[in-house]
Amino acid sequence: MANTVSSLKRVRMTERKTIVNRVRKTRLRHQIRTMRRLLEQKDAQGAGKAAPATFSLVDRAAKWGIIKKNTAARYKSRLTLRLKQISAPAA
Repeated sequence: MANTVSSLKRVRMTERKTIVNRVRKTRLRHQIRTMRRLLEQKDAQGAGKAAPATFSLVDRAAKWGIIKKNTAARYKSRLTLRLKQISAPAA
């Protein structure tokens, strides 16, 4: 157990940040899951509306350090590709 004032403070700060990061990661996973479900249902219009919010959340998660920068790019790239695939036949 930490016993100096500064180490006790770091423990408190880490606990708070852990809670915040857990909430942020859960929001990210839920948003990506929602987008993937819309893509699976071939709902191009719904997925098109959800895309900006999803990409924004992915970018923010990368900025916060919840996910890595390349992971964010990969998520966005794959979701965009699938969105284009279901939008092409409709257009």
